[in-house]
Amino acid sequence: MKYDPNETERPLAHSPFKALTVPRPIGWLSSISEDGVENIAPYSQWQNLTFDPPMVMFAANQYPDGRRKDTVINAEKTGWFVWNMATWDLRDAVNTSAMALEAHENEFDRLDVTKVTADLSSTPMVAESPFHYECKYLTTHRLPGRSNVGSIDVVYATVERIHLDEQYLTDDGRVDITAARPIARMGYFDYTVVTETFEMRVPGADANAQAGLGGNPQ
Repeated sequence: MKYDPNETERPLAHSPFKALTVPRPIGWLSSISEDGVENIAPYSQWQNLTFDPPMVMFAANQYPDGRRKDTVINAEKTGWFVWNMATWDLRDAVNTSAMALEAHENEFDRLDVTKVTADLSSTPMVAESPFHYECKYLTTHRLPGRSNVGSIDVVYATVERIHLDEQYLTDDGRVDITAARPIARMGYFDYTVVTETFEMRVPGADANAQAGLGGNPQ
């Protein structure tokens, strides 16, 4: 079978595109507007870019009427946003925060979570999330789609501070991902959860490459 997303006649009733680009890390991003309205929403186009300095990005589709997402506007106006790890225990809050609300509405009011304030800005964070990045806005790259909802804002930022709940760290200073149980986006309405890992080391990698892959400071 061949599937061409640009054709109107397609052999499947559901597009395989997002169902194959998986699992996608969830950018559960909190922010605050210039007027002090708090916001939190999940984005499944979220990723780290590099490590020196650490940089991240997320892509936010516009609304069908052409409005841009509050997270994008808040990041641009205030210069900050926070990534909160989305976990199995927080899955219902993550899902509720995906609701499309008006800009003056605070998603935190609908969530059963505890708010704490970031160190470097007035951005709210989810206290129950085990890990957070305080992200400093860099720039936005707008990419037009074939429709308003297909058009995106790609936002880039540096990670200025990382918060870690020490109960999710191992004795040798690693993050215990299986204990935190992060969730990730799959296709359709599906998600997955990280409950096990396995290790592979690149054959022939030199000491610098091994150190970089292992997360050791250079």
